[in-house]
Amino acid sequence: MLKIGIIIGSTRPGRKADTVARWVYEIAAKRKDAEYEVVDIKDFNLPLLDEPVSPMMGQYSQPHTKAWSAKIDPFDAFVFVTPEYNHGTSGALKNAIDFLYREWNNKAAGFVSYGAIGGARAVEHLRLSMAELQIADVRAQVLLSLITDFENYTIFKPAPHHEKAVNTLLDQVNAWGTALKPLRNKKG
Repeated sequence: MLKIGIIIGSTRPGRKADTVARWVYEIAAKRKDAEYEVVDIKDFNLPLLDEPVSPMMGQYSQPHTKAWSAKIDPFDAFVFVTPEYNHGTSGALKNAIDFLYREWNNKAAGFVSYGAIGGARAVEHLRLSMAELQIADVRAQVLLSLITDFENYTIFKPAPHHEKAVNTLLDQVNAWGTALKPLRNKKG
């Protein structure tokens, strides 16, 4: 069975990513096709990238990097939950992604985003990084509007049709995560 991490992509006070990620998890938990887990980057207290050697080398010296690596490595695929800040993803999520390299390779990813126009630009930003990390990102995505899916821009109340979109996303993440398994097995 695949193991899929639902990554909370913001550490900002008052963030919405944790609420959105738990909603995605509640939908995913009804499925029997994978094991899902919410991963909060805030729990790892990652500073701005402070490793002296490129992550491509896998020679981590910092305890926080080693803990982050140990958390990410066992996953087969990911769902990144990201806000859109200034036409991009959060600095905290980009930083967390940049700490590692091999741990991301030959895995699949999908995106759930939110913002004034659904966070579409944040997802486009992440897709560029995924290519470099050898992550197959799926076409389906879930775009949540701060205007229509959050009451007063704060209380998360997603439109009912988004649940179907989450399931479509998870179908694709599972398919690609399974398809890439032989490549992941070769690295071991």
